[in-house]
Amino acid sequence: MGHVSRLDEARQAIRRVIVDFLASQGFEDAADAVSLEVPTEPGHGDLTTSFALKIKGRTKIPPRELLDRLSPLWEDVAAVQSVEVAGPGFLNFVLRTAWLAQIIPDIVSRPESYGNSNIGADQRVLLEYVSANPTGPMVVVSGRAAAVGDTLARTMRAAGFQVWREFYVNDAGNQIATLGHALALRLRELGGEDVESTWPENVYPGQYVKDLAKVYRVEHPDLDPKSIKTDQYPRLGAWAAEQIRRGHEKALREFGVTFDRWYSERELRDAGAPEAIIERLRQRGLLVQRDGAWWFVSTNFGDDKDRVMVRSDGTFTYFVPDAAYHADKFDRGFDYVIDLLGPDHHGYVNRMRAVVEALGYPPERLEILMIQLVRLLRGKELVRMSKRGGTFVALEDLIEEAGVDPARFFLLERAPHTPMDFDLNLAVLKGSDNPVYYVQYAGARIHSILRQWKAMGEPNVPFDVSLLTEPEERDLIVRLARFPEVVARVAGERAPQHLPKYLTGLAAAFHAYYRQHRILDVAVDLRQARLALARAVLVVNTRGLNLMGISQPEEM
Repeated sequence: MGHVSRLDEARQAIRRVIVDFLASQGFEDAADAVSLEVPTEPGHGDLTTSFALKIKGRTKIPPRELLDRLSPLWEDVAAVQSVEVAGPGFLNFVLRTAWLAQIIPDIVSRPESYGNSNIGADQRVLLEYVSANPTGPMVVVSGRAAAVGDTLARTMRAAGFQVWREFYVNDAGNQIATLGHALALRLRELGGEDVESTWPENVYPGQYVKDLAKVYRVEHPDLDPKSIKTDQYPRLGAWAAEQIRRGHEKALREFGVTFDRWYSERELRDAGAPEAIIERLRQRGLLVQRDGAWWFVSTNFGDDKDRVMVRSDGTFTYFVPDAAYHADKFDRGFDYVIDLLGPDHHGYVNRMRAVVEALGYPPERLEILMIQLVRLLRGKELVRMSKRGGTFVALEDLIEEAGVDPARFFLLERAPHTPMDFDLNLAVLKGSDNPVYYVQYAGARIHSILRQWKAMGEPNVPFDVSLLTEPEERDLIVRLARFPEVVARVAGERAPQHLPKYLTGLAAAFHAYYRQHRILDVAVDLRQARLALARAVLVVNTRGLNLMGISQPEEM
């Protein structure tokens, strides 16, 4: 499914020359130091290497002198236009525009797969994300986790991984009984009782519980709320949790996010998985009894303190089913298990890595990505309330006000582990200040150009990319050549923020090109070459947006 990118072809050709040269000088063992990177700053060529600096201790040759000896060898490398020795020993390469431009027919011939690679080598990955508790509506930070997880799933598949997407439903334990308690109180309220004045602490008071009570009453018209006993709370809570879970599924579907499996904690418990985990740890001598409770000696595996797994009353802490769930993940044969966790789970990371290692699984195969908080703003004013949630903002409200495309783009712009501000005023703006509008408008503008060209009735004849010689054309070509590496970086580093950054830069380059150069009103051969370039930009723009779960409108 993967193709070698044009930049990788250049890397390989240049590296071969350097490695062969080093071997001819008696430095075969220095080959591992030869790598070529895309410069972080403009003006340093298309590719750069600092190998001469890295190996000067081995060669005892001044880096610049070593690089000068290489200079006659570049004439035979088709990809290289010019080479500059810079600074104390950097080698900067400018690639031939006409050679790079050969990616254009490649891009337009495979619009669905340009950017794909096989860096994943068919490794099996389980991505678990969102996993919001079914005790309340989906909130905005869960939307951020959904956008990040879904984009990682799409991008990792494009990069050659086999990805399985999972949502873990915490539909068991004390929180479900607490939800049932809240529902029972709201049912009594519907029956005319005053429950607000005596509302218990730590019982969910939200508007959404009132709405659930109305639905439950319709389904059970003969119920006397006063007859509800404490032992019925878990059953009531399970009913409420399932309604909320369906709401989660609906909201996520509207957000363009689906899962291969919704994994139930209750089913895990019913199968005896928590008891099996306790027994495995006991057999390994990793449980100790203190004050009547059973503790996992997680400090043996790098945790900062040991963790209670079985309380003195014999009940499990939430850590036990979580450990059982992770054991099940690894037992299903996944090469990597990736968890996306909310900002309140920092203390969870070390203990989960510890128990994974204690159970005999490779701890380096467990990756935990933290998804940080989102502040909603209107301009500079903080948005605090939600019509559905009461004291928090629900994902449905964000989708309704901002729209799916702006919401996903904004939630992906920052690295997941950094807190972010989301400006609702900017998200609904129809103008270039809104980054998603700016990116989508680049694609819509190309669609408009193609419609105008079709109206001309001109046949689609072969194009000559060597005619693309303007600096702005070269800029676009280089950016297009980098797209496969951006996809590979997002997948390999689990860093989706590189996609919106790349697409914003590509859109800016195309808008600048459009302002400075005619595309249709030029000679036919140049017109065909420029139309091919525009189509290639449209392919990459559309593909990049698709990997983020965002549409590319044909008209705006």
